[in-house]
Amino acid sequence: MALRRVASTWLPVVAWAAVIFALSSIPGLGTGLGVWDLVLRKLAHVAEYAVLGFLLARAAAVLPAFALGLAYAVTDEVHQAFVAGREGAARDVAVDALGLLVGLIVHRRLAR
Repeated sequence: MALRRVASTWLPVVAWAAVIFALSSIPGLGTGLGVWDLVLRKLAHVAEYAVLGFLLARAAAVLPAFALGLAYAVTDEVHQAFVAGREGAARDVAVDALGLLVGLIVHRRLAR
């Protein structure tokens, strides 16, 4: 029973982290839309990390969930620094942290 619970809570986290890793591996995701390109990419960061925050909140308490998500955001930016056409940026970690907070808040509201 405990193994089933661990699998049902942590496998979605691992799977979503793999999705984020795969997206971060794509060289140069520019759309050529100028300012809208920047806005869309930052919204994508918020959305993907909101999902990660939500999934982490299902698996762990709020502070560990946030800490794990933030640690993953840092490693994601380091990873992107080695992908052609991408850059690792501290500002993106801050955007990811905002997404994590959104996911944690949504989880908390739905868990009431």
